Amino acid sequence: MSRVTAIVLAAGEGRRLKSKVPKPLVKINSRPVIIYALSVLNSHPDIDDIILVANPKNLSIIKDKIRKYRIRKVRKIVLGGRRRQDSVKNGLKATDPKTGLVLIHDGVRPFINKQIISCVIKEAARSKAAIVGVPVKATIKEVRKSQVVVEKTLDRDSLWEIQTPQVFDRELILKAYKKFGNKAVTDDASLVERLGVQVKIVMGSYKNIKITTPEDLKIAEAILK
Repeated sequence: MSRVTAIVLAAGEGRRLKSKVPKPLVKINSRPVIIYALSVLNSHPDIDDIILVANPKNLSIIKDKIRKYRIRKVRKIVLGGRRRQDSVKNGLKATDPKTGLVLIHDGVRPFINKQIISCVIKEAARSKAAIVGVPVKATIKEVRKSQVVVEKTLDRDSLWEIQTPQVFDRELILKAYKKFGNKAVTDDASLVERLGVQVKIVMGSYKNIKITTPEDLKIAEAILK
């Protein structure tokens, strides 16, 4: 297995969460959200090191939490950018050239587990690009924005909700960011897809939620219980 570096994004401010505390530091059952994901990655045997992307507002507190919870694999902490993809780019710049695979994870997805991480790394080692997702349960309709009317109902059988972690060959994801990094995207795989590279999907978990709104915090607390 080649060297695996995890980039964990923790630069979000949490405006939609309506919290005075930066989103990665909001607590679920007395622990900061970011610590859940970091702890799992820190204990995973396939993860060699972690690069944490923070923002100036939460930098010193996050450093304290890393020491408190003994997250020893954090090798570097770098500052994020204006957009999510800018933060990822800063994390990629900090990776070691010896790294073979880069795992990118949203720090506010606290419920990843060892099995998901192992599966997505194993697939990326074979295919160079692998992401985590789950089949869509709800009916999804394409809507005309200007009039808020239905254009068409999409085939649910071919739709997946994409999550993180997402794992890529380091040279591949660097190439994707160099060529398409200025494009507005919502995940890293979108940039790799623009290269014409096939991206494999690994089954994730419906519990692997992203903490974005106050309702998500309530769901997270219920999952822990």
